[in-house]
Amino acid sequence: MERTDIYQTIGKNIKKYRKKAGLSQEQLANKANLSYGYIKNLEAKNVRATISIETLDFIAHTLNVTIIDLLKENSID
Repeated sequence: MERTDIYQTIGKNIKKYRKKAGLSQEQLANKANLSYGYIKNLEAKNVRATISIETLDFIAHTLNVTIIDLLKENSID
């Protein structure tokens, strides 16, 4: 099994849970006190935006999920 890039996994999961929560990228950015551009870069497939554990935790909390949910490869919808 080929391992997915961790940045792609995090971005894909942020996007999935953001949409599940009914939030736009801009709304998530505002709620998480982050910039729209940062959220956009996190979700972009070709961008390797770095993210701290603290920021990941804050995004997870904002989306009502755990950090583990954002790190899981092939997470179930």
